[in-house]
Amino acid sequence: MKMTDNTILITGGASGIGLGLAEAFKKLGNVVIVAGRSKLKLENARAKGLETLTVDVGDQSSIEYFARAAVEKFPALNVVIHNAGIMQNEKLTTGKTSSIATSTVMTNLLGPIYLTNDLLPHLLKQKEAAIITVTSGLAYLPLMMTPTYCATKAAIHSYTESLRLQLKETSVEVKEIIPPYVATSLMGEELLQKRNAGMLAARKKEWDAL
Repeated sequence: MKMTDNTILITGGASGIGLGLAEAFKKLGNVVIVAGRSKLKLENARAKGLETLTVDVGDQSSIEYFARAAVEKFPALNVVIHNAGIMQNEKLTTGKTSSIATSTVMTNLLGPIYLTNDLLPHLLKQKEAAIITVTSGLAYLPLMMTPTYCATKAAIHSYTESLRLQLKETSVEVKEIIPPYVATSLMGEELLQKRNAGMLAARKKEWDAL
């Protein structure tokens, strides 16, 4: 994948790892579009010189509309980075985690799959293109407190491996980013503020309160 002169779309790109990637790619001379739900975060990203689009990756109809709009507004789009994700504690013994599981699977697994399906016909027409997925080391060493999150990261890793093989003879490269622990708001704003006190200690306190 070339590192400049791309048009790059990053879901969940208005904060955290996504915003870091967006700013880095922009400095390299790329057009960068960040997509997300928060109007405030998107406004802040726009102030940094980034293009913005609104999408809810937990809603299939929103993804379909978004994909069409992205290609129409940015016909040179040739790179998509699947970065959006949610992570919530689940105490399975409560029997009350189904809604968390549903939203987590939709956002972290089905969302990237649906968006890939919707954008792939366009990407295949590009001379050089790439699909990049941000996964997690928790796909390999799961955290007890977030079972569905870890399962979705394992699943999207597997999907990415299969996608890479299916597209190996095309112009579309498939890559995976497995970042180390990064202090972002993925685990919640309160935990982010308490990160210096120890991430796992703060996480356990929240877990014990369930």
